[in-house]
Amino acid sequence: MKPLAVLLTFSVLQAGTLSIAAVGDIMMGSDYPTPRLPPEDGRLLFSDAKDILVRADIAFGNLEGVICKGGECAKDLNSGYYFAFRIPPRMAGNLKEAGFDLLNLANNHSHDFGEEGLRQTKRILDSLGIDYIDDGVAVLTVDSIEVAFIGFYYGRCKNSLLEIEPAVAKVESLDRLYDLVVVSFHGGKEGNKAIHLPRGVEYYYGENRGDLRRFAHAVIDGGADLVIGHGPHVPRGMELYKGRLIAYSLGNFCTYRGINIKGYCGYAPLLWVELDEEGRFLMGRIYSFRQYGGGPKWDGTGEVFSLIRNLSATDFSIPTLEFGSDGTFYPINP
Repeated sequence: MKPLAVLLTFSVLQAGTLSIAAVGDIMMGSDYPTPRLPPEDGRLLFSDAKDILVRADIAFGNLEGVICKGGECAKDLNSGYYFAFRIPPRMAGNLKEAGFDLLNLANNHSHDFGEEGLRQTKRILDSLGIDYIDDGVAVLTVDSIEVAFIGFYYGRCKNSLLEIEPAVAKVESLDRLYDLVVVSFHGGKEGNKAIHLPRGVEYYYGENRGDLRRFAHAVIDGGADLVIGHGPHVPRGMELYKGRLIAYSLGNFCTYRGINIKGYCGYAPLLWVELDEEGRFLMGRIYSFRQYGGGPKWDGTGEVFSLIRNLSATDFSIPTLEFGSDGTFYPINP
């Protein structure tokens, strides 16, 4: 079964309805410390997913690494704990060709090559017409609906998910200015054992990675209409809170070498969300992709969707979403 064949079962969106396609980590290949790059500069990495991404009003992903040439690595890779990714600028056009409108840079890899690496990344994305969020806000307009995106991260930054009250204040400010607010966060434990969303603060190698339930609920209380998580490198469950969707982790989507894709780390969901003009969640769909070493490939077995459906049932005490057999899901009591 091809993704486009499934996509064509979507009904035509009603006026005032916004569609967002969201994926997790994107790292198309790195030339540092040694080149690990895909054939044809990654031209075919997104070929299975492109037809879905380009159809969305807004296509969003988390850029795991910087797009730059040269520079000095800002991490001690000899420790075995840190990793750095430098995507060659000639590959950046793949993101535009795939249909991405907006990328998150608020994560632990945006400074892999210091401020200069981040500046180069922003300049390249600007040249392609791709918006981004790091310490700032991106505002995209779809049919007169103004959508503000803001990203939070557990590290030292202006938008820390560890500082919940200031985060809520920022969301409240955006809610007063724009029609819809989407919050992206990068946090949580990592790896195949991190598929379940715990209660309370998560730690990874002794580092505080956030209390993600508390954070997500708080920013929705502050006016967020959609919360999209990434960072654990595996998918996690979803819930509806006050009519707003929270996807706690979308895992790895396109991570070519250098990032583990064994087991659940190779599950690459593509989340499709439809919101009304007030930000209320109408319906969604999980498109199942898997990574085998050459970008996301369509998974006709639907294992990725099944995992997220099961996690959404087991990790939350009150069910809020009703799942179909075809990857779709809806509010239980709209």
